[in-house]
Amino acid sequence: MESTLLVWSTAFVMSDLAYYWAHRLSHQVNVLWIGHSVHHQSEDYNLGVALRQSVLQKVLLMWVYWPLAILGFPPEIFLTCMAANLLYQFWIHTELIDRMGPLEWVLNTPSHHRVHHGRNPEYIDRNHAGVFIIWDRMFGTFQQEHVKPTYGVTCPTDSFNPVYAQWKPVADLWKTLRTIPGFLDKVRFLLAPPGWFPDSIGGPQSPPAIVGEEQKFNPRPSGRLAVVLIGRWGMLLGIALLALENKDVISSLELACTLIWVFSALAAVGELWNRGWSRGGLALAWVVDLAFVPVAVLLAGGLGWGYAPKVLLALLSAAATAWALWASKKR
Repeated sequence: MESTLLVWSTAFVMSDLAYYWAHRLSHQVNVLWIGHSVHHQSEDYNLGVALRQSVLQKVLLMWVYWPLAILGFPPEIFLTCMAANLLYQFWIHTELIDRMGPLEWVLNTPSHHRVHHGRNPEYIDRNHAGVFIIWDRMFGTFQQEHVKPTYGVTCPTDSFNPVYAQWKPVADLWKTLRTIPGFLDKVRFLLAPPGWFPDSIGGPQSPPAIVGEEQKFNPRPSGRLAVVLIGRWGMLLGIALLALENKDVISSLELACTLIWVFSALAAVGELWNRGWSRGGLALAWVVDLAFVPVAVLLAGGLGWGYAPKVLLALLSAAATAWALWASKKR
């Protein structure tokens, strides 16, 4: 298709319709839910939730958008429209905006999307829209906000370890799948909505009712430990950015080892934030600090004065972590 205003407008509307179905399917098919549930794990609702995305979602749901390619929409038009679609969805992740009057008949708004993130039984699997709420109104999945939502998933993650949070849905699906007897029931379970189970293991389960005020998972590390963990996060962010910069000049094996270090560093920060003092957490943090030196040397070089600062930073990180953990243990 040619790059005309009509083509761009049609592409935007069709991309949003495709997003609606991709989003709806990700809630109503178990094997697709594992790629989207990470976005719903947060028990808070703010702009940060918009950025909480799974590495699996695009892989599992890319096929929903293929009809747009078959119809002839150029890739650059589709990608631009989807970027605008996702950018629009950023601002609706907020509790600061209440209702928006007549706009709520056509557009997805913070109120509509708060419903989508609620785990109240009447809110589950509602309001899948990206930009236009008209799709939910047309296909029977619309729900008005009438009580304050309780956010999160029905089986809480109870962890700020991003690696654990990312793979817990996969592990839970696999664990349940192994308990189901019979090949056909296993296939039905993978394609069924979350909450469906064959009669052999108890049958379908309804989402739990919201009774009273729910208690959020909210560990509170000491101030000094929080500062140290933010510093550790800064180190791993630096390595991640260097890995992106050097991905075309290092080998696949070196890149894989670097990513393993990044994941381990993320897990260490998350576990220390969750639990504070523990021998296992401190051991993992020290292993990450020890491995920081060769990873940093690989990505940034280590000749001359370039080597010593990396060793010093690793030692400082290890010592500060031990000090902060010990101080929080004594407290």
